[in-house]
Amino acid sequence: MNGVTAVLDIGKTNVKVATFACDGALVWERAMPNRMVPGPLYPHADVEKIWEFLLGALAEANKVNGIAAIVPTTHGCAAALIDDSALVLPVMDYEFAGVEEIEPFYAPLRPPFSQTFSPALPVGLNLARQLAWQQRNFAEAFARAKYLLAYPQYWAWRLSGVTAAEVTSLGAHSDLWAPLQEQFSSVVSALDLRRLMPPLQPAYQRLAPIKPDIATAAGLGRDVGVFCGVHDSNASLLPHLSSRRTPFTIISTGTWVILLAPGLSVKGLDPADDTLANVDVEGRPVATARFMGGREYAAIAGAPGNPDAASLARVIASGAMALPCFAGQGGGGPFASRQGEIRGEIAPADRLALATLYVALMSDLMLTRLGVSAGDLVVEGSLAANPAYAALLAAFRPSQQIFAGSDAAGTARGAALLAKWPPRNFQPPRLIAALPCAIQGLHAYRNVWTKAVLER
Repeated sequence: MNGVTAVLDIGKTNVKVATFACDGALVWERAMPNRMVPGPLYPHADVEKIWEFLLGALAEANKVNGIAAIVPTTHGCAAALIDDSALVLPVMDYEFAGVEEIEPFYAPLRPPFSQTFSPALPVGLNLARQLAWQQRNFAEAFARAKYLLAYPQYWAWRLSGVTAAEVTSLGAHSDLWAPLQEQFSSVVSALDLRRLMPPLQPAYQRLAPIKPDIATAAGLGRDVGVFCGVHDSNASLLPHLSSRRTPFTIISTGTWVILLAPGLSVKGLDPADDTLANVDVEGRPVATARFMGGREYAAIAGAPGNPDAASLARVIASGAMALPCFAGQGGGGPFASRQGEIRGEIAPADRLALATLYVALMSDLMLTRLGVSAGDLVVEGSLAANPAYAALLAAFRPSQQIFAGSDAAGTARGAALLAKWPPRNFQPPRLIAALPCAIQGLHAYRNVWTKAVLER
């Protein structure tokens, strides 16, 4: 396959198109904010705005280096109900709280955690709950649907015309997948969804060439291959699955902080902690913990940026601390039902330090609850650009080696690998080893913070 691989990367906060060479090098990138439409019928993704951006970005990127393949990767908890040619209902925003009204009907249908390893989550964070709500509230439209597509596969379908189901999205706390049995869960039959499920395909399956009219609109060759696509957190795993031995843990950061530990047993996971199992591209369960750390960071910091060591030292010396949770309704993590609190006084200039301390402490706590005690920790995504975050983790976990990705393209780079999986000439991502923070009082601060969190 000659030419670059283009990745459509739809996160909750931003939409990106990036292209990668066969060795994993980032060639070109463009981004736009991912804004939800408030209605009607309910808050939903602006798929036409994304589509317009995608076509323009593909045309621009193709002029830089010819595109040979396209791979979609998206956040989880989103699905498209389609007929032969279009959506029959909008793609729901998973933060829509209205779906909770379905809980009295849905709760008896929810499979046990031991079957799905998918905890009961607020708002639309369990995809099957969204579907139950749509089915009850828009029965006529729902009945017209011919296929149910997870969000990456919706974009693959728009580009190729081929429908597919895929396990990384079905297995992302959707309630729809039983990972140990490698089959659909009991709720699929309970909601009569099996009729809507297209054939299962691997994330790395080339579905078809791009549709001719789309190739013409974007100025692409008609032999550009469209691949099935992958859940974004699982995409972050892929460069390391192909180059590392377990145990190791990937900390995928963006709107969410997702901690994925391949090879760790899933049998000790506790849904009360928001620890769960994701599913990798080969169908294997992956022990996972999560909280909405990127959104919480922004809420605490109040502005973008990274702190310096002097600012961290001032916050630690002051004893000021942030206690969870700052993500609002549907924030995930073990403290999602709590209202965030900042104790103590700090200068506005030190809020970046307070936010970094908070997210590092929460990450350390979630690693402990997940059961991670050995192996490298690799920070990918937005927090890889914050040296203090990795340095704090290195101080909290001296028996483990902490690394940060050298750029924020880990998710898209991983997705690009699917165009030639397993990779042969891929160069493992360049990582930066973190030197631990050596700030007086840091460990005492951590102990006080942990006690305060548990007492709340």
